[in-house]
Amino acid sequence: MSFRTSLAVLITLPMLLAPSFAHAESAPVSVKVNMARILRINAPASTVIIGNPAIADVTIQDPQTLVLTGKAYGQTNLIVLDNRGSPIADTIIEVVQDQASIVTVYMGDKRTTLSCEPTCQPTIMLGDDSDFTGTTISSSQTIASAAQQ
Repeated sequence: MSFRTSLAVLITLPMLLAPSFAHAESAPVSVKVNMARILRINAPASTVIIGNPAIADVTIQDPQTLVLTGKAYGQTNLIVLDNRGSPIADTIIEVVQDQASIVTVYMGDKRTTLSCEPTCQPTIMLGDDSDFTGTTISSSQTIASAAQQ
């Protein structure tokens, strides 16, 4: 998503999540898998509900700021309630893959994913070969462990 598109989403998001749109159909709110984004709302939130927490997660940063995190590809819904239990928002969340720097390599039935900006490095995506995923996690843990010493 370009900066201009991101800025447009941030500007229009309060309108999408405004109390008057609690029951209205609106365009899905998009977030990239393994990424987080800030959602600002016009009324204080007390409770947030994600239809399928395996797809996305949301937390209340402060009463009018939510943090949405994409966990797996797909769609789910987000419901935001005020302290009386009245709906502030009810919208679709769409978790998508960042296509800009991702290269997917298929070797027979095994798939690996690389993040190639500026150079290609292994990254873990849903659907990657389990051996590749295990090796990548192990390598990451080794580096993290060395950094803590």
